[in-house]
Amino acid sequence: MALPGDKLSVELIKIRPDIPVLLCTGFSEAMSVEKAASLGIKGFLLKPIIMKDLAQKIREVLDACKI
Repeated sequence: MALPGDKLSVELIKIRPDIPVLLCTGFSEAMSVEKAASLGIKGFLLKPIIMKDLAQKIREVLDACKI
C-alpha cells in the first residue's frame, strides 16, 4: 500500500516523534507550510527543487532538531 508523503510523514512521526521530516511536493494546493507544520513536519519545499534551497532547508531542519 502506497502512502502520500504527508500521510507517510504522520505515520513516521507517530513511531518516532523526534524524526526530522522534510517534505518536498509539487502539489501546492494540497499542502502548505502551515499544514505541514501542523502535522509535525519540520521542513517543506515545493518542486521543482533547487539544490541550494534543498541544502539550506536540510541545514535549517537539522539545526532546529539539534541533531
